Amino acid sequence: MKKIIFCLFTALLLSVSCTDRDDELNGINIRIKNNNSFIYDRVAVSGTEEVYENVAAGEFSDYLVYEEAYQFASITITAGEQSYNLQIIDFVGETPLGLGFYTYELTAEEGGTIALKFIVE
Repeated sequence: MKKIIFCLFTALLLSVSCTDRDDELNGINIRIKNNNSFIYDRVAVSGTEEVYENVAAGEFSDYLVYEEAYQFASITITAGEQSYNLQIIDFVGETPLGLGFYTYELTAEEGGTIALKFIVE
C-alpha cells in the first residue's frame, strides 16, 4: 500500500512541477533568426526600445516581449559598417498578434533591404 501511495504522490508531484514556456506566457514573444553568413551587430524592431544584439550567422536571438506587434515590422539591421532596412508604412488591415512565440526570420540583401519571413512557433 505504501508503494502505491508513494507512486501516486510522485506522479502528482511531477505533473504539477513540470512547466513549459507556454505556461507563463506574459506577452508577444518575438525572436530574430539571422539567415545570413555574417553577424548582425544590432537589430532594431519598431515597437520596442530594446534591441537584439550580436545575433550570429544562422542563429536565433533570445525572445523580446512586446505589448503589441504584427506579422511585419519596420526593422533596421546593423552589421559592421553596413545598414539594412525594412520600412513598413502602416498596418491598415493587419490584426495584432496574440500572446505567443514568434520568429522574424531575416535575410539582409544586397541594396540594403531586408527579406522577412514570419514564423509562428
